[in-house]
Amino acid sequence: MCFSMFRSKSKNSSIIQPGKFTPSNTNINPTALNSPSSRSHSQSKSRSNEFNSKSSSISSRASLSSLKDSLPENPHIYDLSEIRSATSNFLLRPFSSSSSSTSWKCLIDKKQLIVTQRKLRRPIDNSELRRKLSLLCKSHHASLVKLHGASVSGNYLYLVYEFICGANLSDCLRNPRNPNFTVLSNWISRVQIIAGIADGLDYMHNCAGFKNGFIHNHVKSSSIVICEEPALVAKICHFGTAQLCGEVPEAISGEDDDDSSNYHVLKRVGSAVGKFVGTRGYMSPEFQTTGIPTLKSDVFAFGVVLLELLSGEEPMKVHVDSGSGAFRKVSLIETAREAVGSGTGRLRQWVDRRLRDSYPVEVADGLARVALECVLEDPGRRPDMGRVAGWISKYYLESKTWAQNIGLPDEITVSFAPR
Repeated sequence: MCFSMFRSKSKNSSIIQPGKFTPSNTNINPTALNSPSSRSHSQSKSRSNEFNSKSSSISSRASLSSLKDSLPENPHIYDLSEIRSATSNFLLRPFSSSSSSTSWKCLIDKKQLIVTQRKLRRPIDNSELRRKLSLLCKSHHASLVKLHGASVSGNYLYLVYEFICGANLSDCLRNPRNPNFTVLSNWISRVQIIAGIADGLDYMHNCAGFKNGFIHNHVKSSSIVICEEPALVAKICHFGTAQLCGEVPEAISGEDDDDSSNYHVLKRVGSAVGKFVGTRGYMSPEFQTTGIPTLKSDVFAFGVVLLELLSGEEPMKVHVDSGSGAFRKVSLIETAREAVGSGTGRLRQWVDRRLRDSYPVEVADGLARVALECVLEDPGRRPDMGRVAGWISKYYLESKTWAQNIGLPDEITVSFAPR
């Protein structure tokens, strides 16, 4: 699957420290300034400075022009005719489709973009759409697919995203044509990817400028694109979908006096019994009961994605009992709890065998425990994404130290191209 690329850097990337500038001490002889030769030199220097100033001004204008072209545009409400024209009246072959959305890859204003059609849960007018878009389009993070704008027609919302070329995380981990192969065969690449996802969700929840944080509500491995920049990086798709489509109801936030929980209780306002859409294996217990997404339901889904990266397995599998022939659902969360509770020997059997036992067991155990904290049944006991991102950053640094000690390269580049 492809979507477009951010060129900004994640907050885990190396920070370049500005060098200290110490101006040199220049000794000036005041008598020399009055000599004819010095005046002539001063005039020529003045003309030279004027020329340099003009050329610098031209260069600055060129630089500003190129900078302006590179800056993101203001949030844009597209006319439906633009969307129809770009998608050949929606007859263009879909780029991807699911039960809740259809996407097309197309050209708009000479840019390759993705247009995603979703059904609105409740009506939205242009003023509300513009207000929400202005908040969402101001959000920039290296791990988020950029939202360019949207269009509304009837009961449908058309979201316009940048295009990123890559493959979704689910396909990277589980290739049906070759189950024994994965592009994520290196431990460092997996920890780097999960660190990027954690940072992106932390930004959405805590740093995007919205009072109670943006809820994603679609966190799953198929909604995360892995691309090359040149190392493998993760991009979270569908940013802003929950807010714009009305999946997050008009709500009042009841904050507990205990700040440690940081759990917001959301209540429906004037709504009847409604349907909600979720993906099996990623839905938290409270979301399955109420249909109301929260920050902590995002944390739950992230924990499942982390378990997928560690084990390579699907969130939910169906096994057939050899004796009775009955079908039995097996949850990845259950198998992870058994593995962590049974010691390192069982954990090594549970971790993806395609890693060939080349990983720090202590770090794998720590990450599995972080994931299990995220998928606790009680949402109030789950950590927030800020704390989770901090834990994962620590394990990422420990993984890099481990790789250096055994002589593995720090930066892993894997190509998706056929050989």
